[in-house]
Amino acid sequence: MDAGAARVVVVGAGIGGLVAAAELAARGLAVTLVERAAQPGGKLRQVQAAGRAVDAGPTVFTMRWVFEALYADLGERLSEHLALQPLSVLARHAWGAGEVLDLHADAEHTAAAIAAFSGTAEADRYRRFCRRAESIYRALDRPFLRAGRPNPVSLAWRAGLRGLPGLLRIAPLATMAGELAREFKDPRLAQLFGRYATYCGSSPYLAPATLMLVAHVEHEGVWSVQGGMHALARALLGLAQRRGAQVRLGLGAAEILVERGRACGVRLDDGERLPAEAVVFNGDAQALAAGRLGPAARDAVQPRPRGARSLSALTWALDTPTEGFALQRHNVFFSRDYAAEFDELLRQRRVPREPTVYVCAQDRLDGAAPAPGPERLLMLVNAPPDGDRHPLDPKELASCQERTLSVLQRCGLTIRDPARSAVTTQPADFERMFPATGGALYGPASHGWRASFQRPGSRSRLPGLYLAGGSTHPGPGVPMAALSGRQAAASLLADGPQRRISMSPWPLAATPGGTSTP
Repeated sequence: MDAGAARVVVVGAGIGGLVAAAELAARGLAVTLVERAAQPGGKLRQVQAAGRAVDAGPTVFTMRWVFEALYADLGERLSEHLALQPLSVLARHAWGAGEVLDLHADAEHTAAAIAAFSGTAEADRYRRFCRRAESIYRALDRPFLRAGRPNPVSLAWRAGLRGLPGLLRIAPLATMAGELAREFKDPRLAQLFGRYATYCGSSPYLAPATLMLVAHVEHEGVWSVQGGMHALARALLGLAQRRGAQVRLGLGAAEILVERGRACGVRLDDGERLPAEAVVFNGDAQALAAGRLGPAARDAVQPRPRGARSLSALTWALDTPTEGFALQRHNVFFSRDYAAEFDELLRQRRVPREPTVYVCAQDRLDGAAPAPGPERLLMLVNAPPDGDRHPLDPKELASCQERTLSVLQRCGLTIRDPARSAVTTQPADFERMFPATGGALYGPASHGWRASFQRPGSRSRLPGLYLAGGSTHPGPGVPMAALSGRQAAASLLADGPQRRISMSPWPLAATPGGTSTP
């Protein structure tokens, strides 16, 4: 590294911050990455349940080529640092005992399963739905996912004459639930694909139909990660360190320093000051607006109304025996009244009386049963993002767990000893980990067609301060957060001549990603 290289502080070792640190260090900048937690990854975290590591954040790895492109641009190969195995069964879905449907990596295999589950006409509707999901993805790929923060005019301009017809067909003004009700006659299938709205913490009854593109994202591949999803965070940390970034874990940023109207460094929790020519903030942008990083950075982003928050979650990480239901790696157990569930979440502001439950069976691959005995599970239900106002007390937590286990029991799954090892995380815990969010896990909710254009881009209002993470463009999810880190690095480098910032001849190739958190 050149002794005169520009100094950059990256705040937060989530996926976006790790990627930005690796990019900028690889291009010769003097990068210091600071993280309050003892481990990298941000929401991509692991917890210990009965002494075993359980992924307790995102569990689905999609769009592997986002990371392959990153490693290739930095002169390495992803496969040398991360072991991935494709899943042939994307997820198993249950509505009750005997009502089970698998989605497969092979679309025709899924169509055959739907034909057996719901009839040949629904299988044909599924094939049509797949074509539509792909067309939405293709229409938004380059002009939205690969690009910096767009507005409706710039989106149309980037699409060009060839892409404009595709944009006009994506139905941005229709809700996801409304379009799915027209796509499928079987309400169970509409419910199944409507769940993709929760990948960005939103309701299918309010989210735009464009989120149907997630179905295509998953058809392009879902992988399991050897060592768990947290292995990705460790791999990216190693990538940044090999490129010269200095990493300081267990010490967070208390304040973004501003001088002459420009970000000029960071004050750490212990009082140490790190001067810099630029700062990348990889945290929820609302923390800036709430003054959590100091008063001088408060106006760096537009404040987000409390009602615009995405969903939170209530999770249990377990190491316990199961019986009855044949689990796949990813499993969804649906409530019997989806509309009522979201009414309780968004209007009544409570964990639903009968929630839809996601279970990640982390010792299973394509249905292969683990060794006899306990197995590692992450059990998750959606929750209101009110952790800063209404922490759930022990009685409420116990009631939520009882109702959750009842849904699983109705579908045939028994968790024999849920109290044996449970590590519970509620919205108030997420609020402590990710301040000023109320526990919202995906930044702003994707409700209404305008929502996608209202996320902040990589450039904040404060010169010298750049933004990355799931609360920024292009949105939440592991690959999207990686894209945000690449865009933050690209914007910082493009904004020269900042003092002492030098450019490398290496290209910054932006690549699209997809949402991934159930």
